[in-house]
Amino acid sequence: SFYEELVSQGILKPLTAPVEGMVVREGSRNYVAPQGISSVVKYYLEQSGADVSYEQQVTHISLRDGRWEVSRKAGPPEQFDVVILTMPVPQILQLQGDIVNIINESQKQQLESVSYSSRYALGLFYEAGTGIAVPWAAQYITDNPCIRFISIDNKKRNIESPEIGPSVVVHTTVTFGSEHLDSDPAEVQQIILSHLQRIVPSLPKPSSIKCQRWRYSQVTRAVPNCPGQMILHTQPLLICGGDGFTRSNFDGCIESAMSLAQAVKPHL
Repeated sequence: SFYEELVSQGILKPLTAPVEGMVVREGSRNYVAPQGISSVVKYYLEQSGADVSYEQQVTHISLRDGRWEVSRKAGPPEQFDVVILTMPVPQILQLQGDIVNIINESQKQQLESVSYSSRYALGLFYEAGTGIAVPWAAQYITDNPCIRFISIDNKKRNIESPEIGPSVVVHTTVTFGSEHLDSDPAEVQQIILSHLQRIVPSLPKPSSIKCQRWRYSQVTRAVPNCPGQMILHTQPLLICGGDGFTRSNFDGCIESAMSLAQAVKPHL
């Protein structure tokens, strides 16, 4: 039903563009978000009617008079009746305040067992009208120590247009990502570009480039034997969820979200 709704709203479309080297699992269907994956999140936030604040880095969570006091890097602390945490699991364990003692030993061990792959993503952006002469929209690379995936992003999303310049997205291998996790991004960018030049020598020179370190890319080991969420404190409710409690795909995120909703409902 989630897919049907998102497809009917034009937020998701079936993937029709050619993707070389993709492993297709029997019975699975692949979709693409033409306006980017953030459009899925924005759609649900709009549906919720929630008042959303961005760029608020949470640092401390503490109990104050039966409510949660949440402190952030900038600005005064705020109080809440229910707190739901869906950031990567290692970032939950980095939070300060009463939460440190609220997470019991067994939960701490479970949370510490979660692991993520790390990688870099490189974006190359071109002026409108630039031609990129390759026969595929995306390609998985199996024989390169640096690059795992290349996508001509507007082609993959099926939104090619003379008014919008094409963009190329490159993901590194997990091994390369972990080996260079704390390297200078400018150096990493040059290494990726040199490999890309060898794989696709016909690529024109981009007008701009963005290199993104992706420390928590995909969950390689989720919280074991977990129903998609974990209650850290009942009254007031402090609960955590996300793909770290299921798996890193859309189905995994929906599964955790449904589980969180069921657990939160009695507290509303």
